[in-house]
Amino acid sequence: MATLPAKVEAGSSKGGLRQLNAVDEVAALLLAMGKPAAGRLLKYFEPDEIRLITRSATQLGAVSSVQIDSIVDTFSGEFSAGGSLIGTLQEVEKLLTGLLPADQLSDILADLRGDVTRSVWERMSGVSESVLASYLVKEHPQTAALVLSRIKPAAAAKVMAHLPEALRNTIMRRMLTFKPVVDEIRQTIEKALLEDFLINGSRNSGADTHAKMADIINKMERNQIDAVLTSLGETQPKSVEILKGLLFTFDDIARLAPRARTTLFDVVPSDRLILALKGTDAEFRTVVLSALSARVRRMVEHELNGGEPAAQKDVLEARRSITDLAMEMAGRGEIEINAGGEVEELVR
Repeated sequence: MATLPAKVEAGSSKGGLRQLNAVDEVAALLLAMGKPAAGRLLKYFEPDEIRLITRSATQLGAVSSVQIDSIVDTFSGEFSAGGSLIGTLQEVEKLLTGLLPADQLSDILADLRGDVTRSVWERMSGVSESVLASYLVKEHPQTAALVLSRIKPAAAAKVMAHLPEALRNTIMRRMLTFKPVVDEIRQTIEKALLEDFLINGSRNSGADTHAKMADIINKMERNQIDAVLTSLGETQPKSVEILKGLLFTFDDIARLAPRARTTLFDVVPSDRLILALKGTDAEFRTVVLSALSARVRRMVEHELNGGEPAAQKDVLEARRSITDLAMEMAGRGEIEINAGGEVEELVR
């Protein structure tokens, strides 16, 4: 992941030269090579890679011959006599015209000009709130505040719910006292977001570390979950806060909204529910039974009161299958799992 900057200092460099990342170097090299040579290389790039490179090229600015020489020593003779080059939108358009299909080129250039309907920030609004929260918690609060102020309010609110309370309050205060953001900083952040989320699809397909860890921890026993979180909390308290927001255990069913519980248990086989409820306390059973129809509730109560004992392994497997089902239904938008643990209030 490319870490987003808390701030960017103008003129920051090493040895008097502006630092270029790997994508910038590729863009500079292609521009320096010219259309014929660059065209032979571009056909080997994926569309998303071309988009990333062209975005970098349009914001490249001046690149001295000294910097170009350091990118590829074998071309030092060619560039030593030449001056510097300028990366602009016009140069990129000239380079790509005729090398890419017209509709693809038009889409890329429109995106670079900021004219497309789904801009970077609009597309960021569609990123999973838990994934975006785990990303922002590692960044400077000012950076997180900028990102959340740019995406859709509904999406920002969901992300906020997954952040630790102290960080959430800090970000809100910063959002209220924003000053105009320098273009260089905004563009740097947009480039990093484009690479980390919109170009790298693996983040959006569940590759996020916290999401993977939560999925693993969800499969553990209750006492094991508590032990793992306690251990992690000693060294990574922020990660534990994020994980808690992603976890959903059988005990958490009691904190679902009544409507969500009813929707869930409508599709849970009665024999599996009976098995899962064995060994639970009376208060938890009452909450679950209240979500069942009268007929099913009587049958479940009868089996729980007079049924045979069950192996602990079978009970835990039944509970795990129900929580997995709840997570799947939440992912499809059929129910909502309240990360804050608050029970939905009903109004007559």
